[in-house]
Amino acid sequence: MKPYFFTALLFLFLSPFKSNAESLSLYSMNTGSFLYHLVPYDPDSHQYFGNEYFSIERKFSEDSDYSFMLGTFLNSQANRCMLIGVRKDWYQVSDNVVIKGVYSYAGEFFVDAFENCGDGGIYKTSKEKFGVAFAPYIYHAAQYNLTDYFGVEAGFILPGILVMSMQWSF
Repeated sequence: MKPYFFTALLFLFLSPFKSNAESLSLYSMNTGSFLYHLVPYDPDSHQYFGNEYFSIERKFSEDSDYSFMLGTFLNSQANRCMLIGVRKDWYQVSDNVVIKGVYSYAGEFFVDAFENCGDGGIYKTSKEKFGVAFAPYIYHAAQYNLTDYFGVEAGFILPGILVMSMQWSF
């Protein structure tokens, strides 16, 4: 089974579902991440668009600054990993620009598609020490919403990974 399908299915089970169209506006989808490792500089780890990032977000409520996020990606060693986290909108610069942060767990999960995340890098180190491959991801970005339904963002994952991606809102 494709990890994307499982991610979407799991997200629907974890999220309260309402039958009205208003609840659909609480969802967004993120894809197309560009990654470039600035620190430590490692040309072998530059993924550009090869990380196959995909996530779904659900705001806690219409007026909430917080969203629950669930997704998947390939890490720098080309291993499939799970992403579970929370997004916080820190500052609304204008109607189109928001400064946001994502604080998440990235790593192995109990599903077969995500069990080999720890074959290299920091994931391998955590797997050797703790028995499960994971890394905390702290991501800050500026998102520019071109329309009510589509935005682009640029930011960084600590300590120094440049990230750019797209977000579709419903």
